[in-house]
Amino acid sequence: MIRTRRAVTATLAAVCSAALFLSACGASPAETSGSNADAGEPVAGGVARAIVIGEPRTLDPAGLGNSWTRQSLLGNALYGTLMIEDPATLDMKFTMATDFSSADGGSTFTLKLRPGLTFSDETPLDAAAVKFNWDRLRDPAHPSDSIRQASQVASTEVVDATTLNVAMAAPSPVFPQALVTGAMNWIASPTALQKGQAAFDENPVGAGPFMLTKWTRQDVMELKKNPLHWDAPKPYLDGLTLRTVADATQRLNTMIAGGADFAMETNWASLAQAQDAGLSTDTVSFGGGLYMGMNARRAPFDDERARRAVSMAVDLEAINTVINDGKGVVPQTLFPETSPFFSDIPLTTPNKETAQKLFDELAAEGKPLSFTFTTYALPENKATAETVQAQLSAFKNVSMDIEVVDAATGNSRNATHDFDMIIASALFQDPDAALWTAFHSSSQGNITGISDQQLSDALDAGRVGRTIEERRAAYETVQKRLVALNPGVWYAKSAPSVITAKNAHGVQMYGFGSPLPEEFWMTN
Repeated sequence: MIRTRRAVTATLAAVCSAALFLSACGASPAETSGSNADAGEPVAGGVARAIVIGEPRTLDPAGLGNSWTRQSLLGNALYGTLMIEDPATLDMKFTMATDFSSADGGSTFTLKLRPGLTFSDETPLDAAAVKFNWDRLRDPAHPSDSIRQASQVASTEVVDATTLNVAMAAPSPVFPQALVTGAMNWIASPTALQKGQAAFDENPVGAGPFMLTKWTRQDVMELKKNPLHWDAPKPYLDGLTLRTVADATQRLNTMIAGGADFAMETNWASLAQAQDAGLSTDTVSFGGGLYMGMNARRAPFDDERARRAVSMAVDLEAINTVINDGKGVVPQTLFPETSPFFSDIPLTTPNKETAQKLFDELAAEGKPLSFTFTTYALPENKATAETVQAQLSAFKNVSMDIEVVDAATGNSRNATHDFDMIIASALFQDPDAALWTAFHSSSQGNITGISDQQLSDALDAGRVGRTIEERRAAYETVQKRLVALNPGVWYAKSAPSVITAKNAHGVQMYGFGSPLPEEFWMTN
């Protein structure tokens, strides 16, 4: 029996028209599917075993990534959430916050918190604590992936214990959509953070549904129920164990063998095999996708011809066959046809003859194309790089090396822009947060360094447009400029997913496939 939840196209358009800025107008209809729809009411008790993909190097929220391939399950477990976005209904729901709204088109916001919130060390989770965390995330002295969201904030001011005023660096009506995709959604105890990273990693203090009891690096992390959790009777579980498994085949085999109850998953082929084995799968659909980002800040990809040549040379369906057994989806357009912002503008146009001419042209000018593909150690990422390398070996005047790095090194390379090509993503519900962050010339999250005034102007117009028509026109220009500039090769739709055992229930995700462990529960 398959459970499916969809936001149909008509509903999507209606929500976008009515809610304008806070609707998630850019996504494919969100859907989750599984085999345990009739499980009944949640049952308290038990310890669940979860498999995650990304091993943390620290438990500081600034060092965690809030996506399904990173540490979102861990971050939500330790720190809870201020707010969440439901990919199915496109609504913003408040959890530890009660409101985060703007009265002036996104120039300023006011955050309201639930009164009486406390961290697990019984210190207050108040507006001052949020200010401490948010100011820290936007401080370049504390490098964090979440600076791409936090740097959009110019200043914060505590009004009272439950109220924080936020001034934006530039108007951003849909900023809440961006906030929930990073560590701004996770508030840690300032008292604990000020003791230093080593002490904090030994005893991370948050207000989430669980608390750390044991962390054996490169092995297992054990969590227990937080007795001070604000949203009783949640969490339903007494405990949760997390084990990192980077290999998709190993994750799947462990689930089929009954060695885990929940598993984060990113591989389309594994999801299909899990369903064939009778396991439940929950997947959130996004616009955009994964792309091989080319660093326009330095040679060789500061020359658009080099970027265009690689884009035309790569066989994307062959990559899909290698990494997803042909079961993945290659993005043809930036927006799905169900989106009000859809335009039939192909992201890539393969042409091997033109690619070879461009390689030859660059070589004739004394610039034969040679670059390094820096890839994370995830098997899918390595396979992508190896497939591209094999494909390019069929061309003359181009060579590619592969550098495999761990997550911490890869994050550092991203932050310092020290790469030629690297796997990146622009996944979105509302297109503003992801596209502005990834491609605006002034964004600190613009890892490719693409700088184009027409593109930046269109991204700004899409951000502040007051009607769907205004935003549609802006994003049509965005699509045209991205195709013309070739900052990256869009090669795969993402699969933000959780696989669950037959006795495991309660999967709910927000943002970039970020699961809420307080909702997990088990049956015998």
